[in-house]
Amino acid sequence: MSDSKLAKRGLGRGLSALMADLDLDGPADTKPAKDRTLIPIEQITANPDQPRRSFDAASLQELAESLRQRGVLQPLIVRKHPKDEGLYQIVAGERRWRAAQMAQLHELPVIVRDLSDTEVLEVAIIENIQRADLNAIEEAASYRQLMDRFGHTQEKLAEALNKSRSHIANLLRLLNLPDQVQEYLKDGKLSAGHARALITADNPAALARRVIDNGLSVRETEDLVRKQAKDPNSGDQAKTLHRDTKDADTRALEADLAAQLKMAVTIKHMPSGSGTVVISYRDLEQLDRLCQILGGASRS
Repeated sequence: MSDSKLAKRGLGRGLSALMADLDLDGPADTKPAKDRTLIPIEQITANPDQPRRSFDAASLQELAESLRQRGVLQPLIVRKHPKDEGLYQIVAGERRWRAAQMAQLHELPVIVRDLSDTEVLEVAIIENIQRADLNAIEEAASYRQLMDRFGHTQEKLAEALNKSRSHIANLLRLLNLPDQVQEYLKDGKLSAGHARALITADNPAALARRVIDNGLSVRETEDLVRKQAKDPNSGDQAKTLHRDTKDADTRALEADLAAQLKMAVTIKHMPSGSGTVVISYRDLEQLDRLCQILGGASRS
């Protein structure tokens, strides 16, 4: 089934139901014993589409020591391998599986679920979001993938993942920043707070470099962005004056809509309460996508 058809119908059980079924974060003793079974470790294989490609060696070694002493308390979620009879493919818990191999364990507790390729990919992305070492850009990209590929809304993600909608919206806005600024964030040279402050700047890449070189705090970065907006010499004066008349909430809403639509959005709000919303598309493919989005909204 194509991604577009999938997005329109949504997953059969819905994201919340899928999360409740898998219970990725729930304590082990809440899982019914009848659902668990022990499988030889050599019969378990990794998911080749797992979004997580790197595993910290020191962290794995630490987990291996814990598993060697206490065993695997949290069962892995697996499904029957789609191609190799007698094998099982990991849906959630690859890190535990890798550590168990290092600890030389012979069998692992698992819960077998009947999941489609699409559901397996979705769960893999969700499990990736649970990582403690995920940076803001990686987390935002995971949310974007869940929205674009599976048709989930910010509200659905917030409810299913126990996150606030504002948390998800703020992270998605970071994807509007230039690639260079996103790299600074991935490398730890900028915090998520710094990056959020740069979203409304005229030249976020140049300002980001100044922030890093001068070791500015988030508050100082916010002040720098405000000063740039008020300085006629920082860019086109008419554009600067136009930005000055926009309050922070309007600019944030523009960024929010742009992150959801993946298109440039301009909001012009009048004192009377009326206004206009301008959505700019770069090609016919984007225009077609916009028409599909608006058409779906009108039918709901």
